[in-house]
Amino acid sequence: MAERIATKSENIILDVKGMKKYFPIQKGLLRQVVGYVKAVDDVSFFLRQGETLGLVGESGCGKTTVSRTIIRLYEPTAGTAYFQTSLFSADGKPEMVNIFDLDKEQMKRIRREVAMIFQDPINSLNPRMSIFDIVSEPMVIHGVSAGPEMEETVVTLLERVGLRKEHIRRYPHEFSGGQRQRIGIARALSMNPKIIFCDEPVSALDVSIQAQTLNLLQDLQADFDLSYVFVAHDLSVVQHISNRVAVMYVGKIAELAYSDALYNDPLHPYTEALMSAVPKPDPKYQSERLIMQGDVADPSNPPPGCYFHPRCRYAVDKCRTETPEFRELKPEHFVACHRAEELKLKGV
Repeated sequence: MAERIATKSENIILDVKGMKKYFPIQKGLLRQVVGYVKAVDDVSFFLRQGETLGLVGESGCGKTTVSRTIIRLYEPTAGTAYFQTSLFSADGKPEMVNIFDLDKEQMKRIRREVAMIFQDPINSLNPRMSIFDIVSEPMVIHGVSAGPEMEETVVTLLERVGLRKEHIRRYPHEFSGGQRQRIGIARALSMNPKIIFCDEPVSALDVSIQAQTLNLLQDLQADFDLSYVFVAHDLSVVQHISNRVAVMYVGKIAELAYSDALYNDPLHPYTEALMSAVPKPDPKYQSERLIMQGDVADPSNPPPGCYFHPRCRYAVDKCRTETPEFRELKPEHFVACHRAEELKLKGV
């Protein structure tokens, strides 16, 4: 894979290269490994301080696994994930540390600066814990606050995400879905992180509540200089919140570019097909949706060559035999397609 070398002036906070996560397939009484599900297969990208990188794709393409592997909820199979931190520096200056090389105690320290908002606001909150206990739990684990000071911090966080002080002693079942997601956001903010991985944080919410939550995330990003990796299915949501967007297909990144460039001038046929499914706010508009034939490739037994070629209407013999290189075809516009230069694809 052709690797892009980031310059010092770009202020890269996370640099992932060649990341893989394979889940073993076991059979029989002895649980012998007979194969692997390639959930994430050679993924590379970088994230700048203060920006949002959107991850989109069909269900099962590996979006969530990317986030969970970077924060070591899943152990990586291969690759590197360099994160900018001063936690291990003797002079207090930021340095790039490979998250995948850290031991358990070092990883605990890194989690002060890396947080996650989970998709399901119901199941991600412990029903037996009060809101105070849920939001303050990271502070208790890391030993950064105690007593009245902790309660003041929790109240401040709740008010910052749009909840009230009197909510502090209530339990998750007493709140609506949107309020529960705000509690999850407050918990993610409790350690003042640098990066928050947002795993479809609005997919379980009503449309009006989605808009409020997205606006809240953007306000918090501006106030705290946060960086987001934003996982979602809804292309309109991703376009609204993301500076850059990565399109994933069967564990690989098919295309990565700035949001406007990707939506207006896609270079990969899979991206074109996704864009054709974005609804247009015009009842007179006749949709020209591209219907992809066939099923999504099996990550435990992917096809040779380009994983997308069985469903691609532009596929040629080379696509069926050779794996396309993930390359920078235009400035900051990466694509993995043999025919990217010659195809003229439609955007939104």
